[in-house]
Amino acid sequence: MTDYIIKGMAAGNEIRFVAGYTRDLVNEAMVIHNTSPVCSAALGRLLTGGALMGAMCKEESEVFTLRINGDGPIRSMTVTADAMSNVKGIIGNPAVDNTELPPRADNHLNVGAAVGRGTLTVIRDDGIGEPYIGQTSLVTGEIGDDLTYYFAESDQIPTSVGLGVLVGRDVSIKHAGGFIIQLLPFASEETISILEDRLKEVKSVTDFFVKGMTPEDMMRSLLGEEVFGTDIDIEETRPTQYFCNCSRERVTSALISIGRKELKSMIDDGKPVNLHCDFCNKDYEFTIPEIKYLYENA
Repeated sequence: MTDYIIKGMAAGNEIRFVAGYTRDLVNEAMVIHNTSPVCSAALGRLLTGGALMGAMCKEESEVFTLRINGDGPIRSMTVTADAMSNVKGIIGNPAVDNTELPPRADNHLNVGAAVGRGTLTVIRDDGIGEPYIGQTSLVTGEIGDDLTYYFAESDQIPTSVGLGVLVGRDVSIKHAGGFIIQLLPFASEETISILEDRLKEVKSVTDFFVKGMTPEDMMRSLLGEEVFGTDIDIEETRPTQYFCNCSRERVTSALISIGRKELKSMIDDGKPVNLHCDFCNKDYEFTIPEIKYLYENA
């Protein structure tokens, strides 16, 4: 499967959902940041969550930033997602060794211990007014649980977030994806009860993909006709990707914005200036003649 996201309704329109497959974008993040297996799983889950939340944007100009600060060895992660489900991310410590973490009973990578306890901050910027900033505590550090708690506390919407990244023995990304399922205000008690029971049976999101299921299959298994008596209604299918929007033009504008005094200081220093993008690991070098040109035309 290539990476993509679906959006839709289920259970007679009492439930809305987004779900997706994100192996390629998580693999690209792993290559860019040279992440260890547990860091690939942690950052991959947050990137997947960001891509799914991007699909939930109401305005095309809307941008989500998800920021995690924990007391685990990863320290921090930041993911940005736009309304087209383009995502990019950075991680504080990409080289955490899973063997140094407490083992999990199920032998899965211990993302919770790698992230630790701390805060999840969600910044929602529609490009019009002041950005909305919501912050909640990390409940497990497993990312999916923490986003579930965020939706309940900040948005006050009954939500279940499932995120998964399966890292192979060769440290490549075998599968990645997830879902966000939300109950609408008029959902019946019966619907709520059935959904709770179905979600309790989900041990791992990647289990669906290992079995050869697509995001559509995963949602039909959780929400489809055999469960609620009505089939799911898929309203949109869209691609998702790891995408950094940095460019030499944008970096040049940022360099100009620091002001003539700082540009003059760079010229006097006499050394080329290298600006680095942490999201994609690209370097942009500016020679002294180029900086002089910016200074003279600032």
